Amino acid sequence: PQLSANGVAAREVKKLCGFSARFGPILASDLPEFLRTGKAGEKMRTVTFTLRERAVLVPLELCIVARPLLFAGLLFFALSGISPEVFSLKAAVGRGLTVFLATLAAIVAGAALTPLLLPWIPFRQFWLKGAIVGSIAAALFTAVISAGWLEKAGLFLWICGCASYLAMNFTGSTPFTSLSGVAREMRRGLPFQIGTAGLAAVLWLAGAFV
Repeated sequence: PQLSANGVAAREVKKLCGFSARFGPILASDLPEFLRTGKAGEKMRTVTFTLRERAVLVPLELCIVARPLLFAGLLFFALSGISPEVFSLKAAVGRGLTVFLATLAAIVAGAALTPLLLPWIPFRQFWLKGAIVGSIAAALFTAVISAGWLEKAGLFLWICGCASYLAMNFTGSTPFTSLSGVAREMRRGLPFQIGTAGLAAVLWLAGAFV
């Protein structure tokens, strides 16, 4: 397969083991025609990443975050219960549910909408694309909930940072980035994501005391 042939030199293969190397098509669906004709034309060797091909990957992205989301829900419950009374079960349920819903909004923005809208979102780096979509989702989410300004600010940052991280994680599913490109993007994106998550936690906790 063409995309599995990085670093393979056909001449060296012949020289070292006597086998002839033939570079085939990108898609397995093109193998019957390739085996029949012995040729991989330009169409067979062209990498595409259409809306349909991106949409197929979205359920996988959602499955990846399903288990961490369950553990995160327990953490949201514990942190949201912190109050002037030390711990409030009512606040833990109510505020915890709000953070959980905000996280779902971030997942939709970063793991679904960003991949689907990929070509039309500004900037090349995925963490920036996710931050843009996340900020829009965060603005909509905070506009419809009832909460204090500190809590809304924290939720805005949380959604924006989470969506940015999930979009950056999608780079491994695309034909756009190399290993070095992903490493370079992570050096830029992770400080933003860690910073927004940390500040979001501080603002959310502070909101319970205002």
